[in-house]
Amino acid sequence: MSEPLPLAPGESAGRDFTGGGILDQPGQGPSLGEKSIDARILELVKANGGGPHMALIEELVVNALKFQRQPMSVADLKLLNRTLRELRAASRVFHPYTDRKKVVIYGSARTAPDRPEAIAAEDFARAMVAQKYMVITGAGDGIMGAGQRGAGRENSFGLNIKLPFEQGANDVIDGDKKLVTFNYFFTRKLTFVKEAEAVALFPGGFGTMDEGFELLTLIQTGKSQIIPIVMVDAPGGDYWKSFQHFLRGHLLERKLISEDDFSLFFLTDNVDSAVAHIQKFYRVYHSLRNVRDRLSIRLQRRIRSEEVYILNKNFKDLLTEGEIVQRHALSVEADQPDLAELPRLVFKPKRGNYGRMRQLIDAINLAEFEKQ
Repeated sequence: MSEPLPLAPGESAGRDFTGGGILDQPGQGPSLGEKSIDARILELVKANGGGPHMALIEELVVNALKFQRQPMSVADLKLLNRTLRELRAASRVFHPYTDRKKVVIYGSARTAPDRPEAIAAEDFARAMVAQKYMVITGAGDGIMGAGQRGAGRENSFGLNIKLPFEQGANDVIDGDKKLVTFNYFFTRKLTFVKEAEAVALFPGGFGTMDEGFELLTLIQTGKSQIIPIVMVDAPGGDYWKSFQHFLRGHLLERKLISEDDFSLFFLTDNVDSAVAHIQKFYRVYHSLRNVRDRLSIRLQRRIRSEEVYILNKNFKDLLTEGEIVQRHALSVEADQPDLAELPRLVFKPKRGNYGRMRQLIDAINLAEFEKQ
């Protein structure tokens, strides 16, 4: 594993939505194999402003030039260029708001504003803003527009997608500096997941199903941080109940998923319950990071030693050896100085059952803090 990259004074390493996979990724060494060209690239990067992360910028330039040296179609080059441009634009928009928690609202663009689902989405967004969250939607109408109305322009991000037949941005976010337009669904979906501390799914079509299943897949396979996923229906609605019935009757029955996977999401037809579920998730728990064979779970504050004992007793099945220990940050976590003071629960985990890991987080959130 590479050493942590140096940070400028006061700089944050940023949110690693993979739980360590990005920050712990070693650099490959920026080189085209020709010293004279490598030296000119270094000079160019220095002339462009330098900075503590020049090696990563050099590597980006080197990889771009390597495309020139291999057979590639114009279509592939345009795709790669557009992909990088879209991700850069999204990063520029979100960067000033790194210290604000954000919730993504998914749902149908076709839902009329007076439908109970749309009213619930608007109420949910308004309630989340009251809890100091910002709201991210796909910038369209329907559920997305309702979420944007509830959040208000100041607390909204819109991730619009260019389609051949629709969709323009809704009136709330149209023209705002926090609106990003994507050509590709995959760059848009990556941005949703990368920036979210929580996700709320409201009734929707293929797009909502796609976004929901992708997020569940990323968490179930350990490719993304575990975050709260709430599936919110209109009062008395059965959309998500039918969805869960399908999962149990066709996926669980065939042993294609496990019972623990149902801990990865929360179903409700009550906005207050959805908001409370998200708030409870961050009562004690902060985030996690995989560090080689160990897992470091960051906490808002230290919990009582008796609580750690109970966690060890009830979640022994998640350990490969040893026990869960409450301690300070691991040395590798020095590349996230803004999290350095948070206490940790550190242990050697059995990887694979992230539904069970979510149950551990829920148990942590019931723990009592140490008296200060």
